[in-house]
Amino acid sequence: MSPRRPLQRTLLTASLAMAVSASTSLAAPAPSTPARPWMNTALSPDQRADALVQAMTQDEKFRLIRSEYGAIFNGQPKPAGSKDAAGYIPAIPRLGLPAIHETDAGQGVARPAAFGDGDTALPAGLAAAASFDPQLAHDGGAMIGRQAHRMGFSVLLAGGVDLARDPRNGRNFEYAGEDPLLAGTIVGAAIAGIQSQHVVSTVKHYAMNDLETARNTLSANIDHTAARESDLLAFEIAIAEGQPGSVMCAYNRVNSVYACENDWLLNQVLKRDWKYPGFVMSDWGAVHSAAKAAMAGLDQQSAGERFDKEVYFDKPLREAVAKGEVPQSRIDDMVHRVLRAFFAVGAFEHPAKEAPIDYAADAKVSQRAAEAGIVLLRNESNALPLGKSVGAVAIIGSHADVGVTTGGGSSAVKPRGGSPVTGIEPTTWPGPKMYQRSSPMQAIGRRNGGKVAYASGEDIAAAAKLAAQSKVAVVFAEQWVAESMDVPTMSLPGNQDALIAAVAKANPHTIVVLQTNGPVKMPWLDQVQGVVEAWYPGANGGEAIARVLFGEVEPSGRLPLTWPKDESQLPRPTIPGAGLAAIGIPLQGEPQQDIDYNIEGADVGYRWFQKKQLQPLFPFGYGLGYTTFRYGAPVLHTSGGQVTATVRVSNTGKRAGVAVPQLYVTPPGADTRRLAGWQRVTLAPGQSREVTITASPVRLASWDAAAHGWQRKAGSYRFELGASATDITGRADTTLAAAHCTLAACTP
Repeated sequence: MSPRRPLQRTLLTASLAMAVSASTSLAAPAPSTPARPWMNTALSPDQRADALVQAMTQDEKFRLIRSEYGAIFNGQPKPAGSKDAAGYIPAIPRLGLPAIHETDAGQGVARPAAFGDGDTALPAGLAAAASFDPQLAHDGGAMIGRQAHRMGFSVLLAGGVDLARDPRNGRNFEYAGEDPLLAGTIVGAAIAGIQSQHVVSTVKHYAMNDLETARNTLSANIDHTAARESDLLAFEIAIAEGQPGSVMCAYNRVNSVYACENDWLLNQVLKRDWKYPGFVMSDWGAVHSAAKAAMAGLDQQSAGERFDKEVYFDKPLREAVAKGEVPQSRIDDMVHRVLRAFFAVGAFEHPAKEAPIDYAADAKVSQRAAEAGIVLLRNESNALPLGKSVGAVAIIGSHADVGVTTGGGSSAVKPRGGSPVTGIEPTTWPGPKMYQRSSPMQAIGRRNGGKVAYASGEDIAAAAKLAAQSKVAVVFAEQWVAESMDVPTMSLPGNQDALIAAVAKANPHTIVVLQTNGPVKMPWLDQVQGVVEAWYPGANGGEAIARVLFGEVEPSGRLPLTWPKDESQLPRPTIPGAGLAAIGIPLQGEPQQDIDYNIEGADVGYRWFQKKQLQPLFPFGYGLGYTTFRYGAPVLHTSGGQVTATVRVSNTGKRAGVAVPQLYVTPPGADTRRLAGWQRVTLAPGQSREVTITASPVRLASWDAAAHGWQRKAGSYRFELGASATDITGRADTTLAAAHCTLAACTP
């Protein structure tokens, strides 16, 4: 990432400025047109932005630092020219600038109003993280970026990377788990994929937006060092890997200051320390001031006319400039950052416009991601994979006869052809509750000669009777959650626990397929033969689930977050105020306004469990397959500021499979291990391969507030190789010298 240039930039010559200001042509000129030097692709994005800022009037500048809501809102019409989407900035024909259309979100093109016949949904962000495969994440990002571009959108509000500090957070499915290295790497790859299609991606929600209850007012309180080593590290990695054009600041406060006017977050960490060159846009309804927000680092207000108390980045900010509270150089910097983002991805040379979309091919991209992210949690007596001669299969629950579950809120993607199930509460925000049009029952039926039957599960006795009459029972259990809500418990909603127990009693060959936002309690775990976590599996989710159940693909996902036994193992066992009355979960008391994240600090997830000597139900990194692997002892190498571990991985089973050897490190004086790196490797039966895992330099280091950087201590480092955070198969110690570290390397 190139460093940000100073606010006072080198000015172009006066004659060039005069030529620029005289340009009035409506048509986009050829790159060599001297009157529009910003269209010269031989210049850097910063140089092009500099030239264009000089050419703009004050009104044009102020038009770029605020967007409008692009859809009908509470009966009010959408802006002329918008595309029924989240954000809209009109074109500036005088300068050859096309309109900017912004759409949600990380799972695909999601729009608040109907537009076309629906789009292709990727599986949940947790599924992408469970794949431990950055290339698959990149492919998925490229797919949804390509769809966005071919629908006329130039900004995709994707890239969620807030850490999963609590399994009950209603937005975990949009994110990438609890570990900053894994989350940042996966989300960064997805962002890079989106932007490869000439579409600007955000990274969000910056920062500490780790709960939805009272999200507009709560203060996430955490020590600066702990924040640097946890949530902020995930953002730092994602930004370095993906280079998103925009960072979206969050609703919540951080240490009492709103994220979108938080000088420490925006100016000091993001723009100064990370040298971030793009722009900061607000979340919808997250702006509370004009001068304060602008001077703290906010560059663009999103849909303020609909979601904020006023459009702060118009008249109030103009008045602040006139009074000298905000210098003109800051306005120019805001505009420069916005423009630079679009130049960097080639958005002006390759403007978004409607074009044909190969939905069948795109659905296959989603399916491959779902297959790679499905996690096999239990497989007693090798109940899975099912054989094609399995006989009659009972399919029970969760509308699995017609589709698969999705999450709710702004990221929900309307499926092609519409949801096969409608009218389920909530039918309004954060709904409507939708299902992707991919039937697990039909996919299973195609594999066992159509010997399938369905029971909704609402009548437990009828479901148990069907299970008793079948060779195998597959219960589909779901947990619908959404943006703007958290769930108060880890229990499956409704009667699903009782349903699973009754089905398992009626048929010992019971498999449970979970479609959830993350970990749930499993009081019936020992009563069933198999458990598969499918997350929200996306557009071809039914087909992906069936292929895993029948062994056409290996269940190769690994848990990107720790699976607690129950809420008592969490740093905060309760979430006051959690719930959503529309789905039968009344609010659990008054929400807290101060959330103490210093309880666990940087010891998020598996590190918390290790520190407190707690045994989870399933550890971070865990996942079974249909074959077995043996890992040799790790051999360490140190060269050029990097530490690598070489290990021989052998497939000791009779099927091809996917191993995910994970490298953990415990620095001197630390009381918890940290994920330092991993590899995903496919091996044939009996095949062995030497695998090299590079340890992340900053995972060997700690944030040193006094030195204002990542410092690696001198001393003995323990490296551990394993199949999960607790299943350690080999160790090696080495002594390292003190060093200063970056994301790339450590230097003495």
